[in-house]
Amino acid sequence: MRVTAMDHGIENIGWNAEHHTSRGVISMARSLQAPASPQTNRARAIDRVVSFANGKGGVGKTTTTANVGGYAALAGLRVLIVDLDPQGDLARDLGYERQTGRELFHALIAGTTPLILRDVRENLDVIPGGQDLEDIQGLMVSRSSRSDASDFGDMLYTVLAPIADDYDLILIDTPPGERILVEGAFAISSAVVIPTKSDDASIDGVERIARRFMAVRDRNPSLQLAGIVLFGVGPRSLRLERSVRETLAEMLGTVAPVFETRIRNLESASADARKKGLLFQELEGAVTDAQKSRLRALRAGEKPADGFFSRNAGGLAEEFEQLTGEILSRLNTMESENLV
Repeated sequence: MRVTAMDHGIENIGWNAEHHTSRGVISMARSLQAPASPQTNRARAIDRVVSFANGKGGVGKTTTTANVGGYAALAGLRVLIVDLDPQGDLARDLGYERQTGRELFHALIAGTTPLILRDVRENLDVIPGGQDLEDIQGLMVSRSSRSDASDFGDMLYTVLAPIADDYDLILIDTPPGERILVEGAFAISSAVVIPTKSDDASIDGVERIARRFMAVRDRNPSLQLAGIVLFGVGPRSLRLERSVRETLAEMLGTVAPVFETRIRNLESASADARKKGLLFQELEGAVTDAQKSRLRALRAGEKPADGFFSRNAGGLAEEFEQLTGEILSRLNTMESENLV
């Protein structure tokens, strides 16, 4: 089944473009464009599984995963989000009770169906992660000496493949640092989306993820880079944005786009969304309702209830809607090209 895309439209400091316009960038672009090598030990990718990843934390990866999943579900797709991050911060973005990840950990070991939080939003289910996923690294190291040991990609495939047909789209939120978890997610994914901020450390994180992408691609030749999302861009930082886009485009070559939609840096709206466990399209309505309640209280001579820091989240909601449309369209394009 092809994913149906919605219609879509179209200041950080410390950025040093010269730092990344080097032989290493050119080499990475060539490596990304190189075909996968033929190998017999190939992972089994699952259709319509998209991993969100960056080698650095704090770049908007989890927030982007949650809001893209929310908009896809709002458009009528059946969506599953898998939280592979031991931090478990997806719970903040979607507003469910934080979990330990123990149920997912045991499901991965036993090859059984994991705990699924049903209807976190309409059409949106979640497999929650948490701190116990940190034990995966030690487990895989201890198993590495066994001749019959499966790797983490195999374990993840065993858990997700039986339920994959229940969904039109599966999104995986990966951690920034745990190589085994990231490469395991890539091993079963059909596409990768890389959110990044515009500072040097975040761009370095893009390079680290690109190396992990290339490390996995020989055993998962179906894996493709869907694109890069610019996150937390200052609304007036147009020159900075252009410079970052140019450098990222040089990194990618013709492999994938830097998505046209960028997500602006609005700290007040982001703080409200996580505090309340709301997606940005939900925050927009909640802010409006809170403002109306505040006015009613003031007119009645009463003390207004604690409200929101932000006054208008509509801009971010629109940007995430447009970004979701771009990502879904890109997935359709990649699927069409693979059928040729």
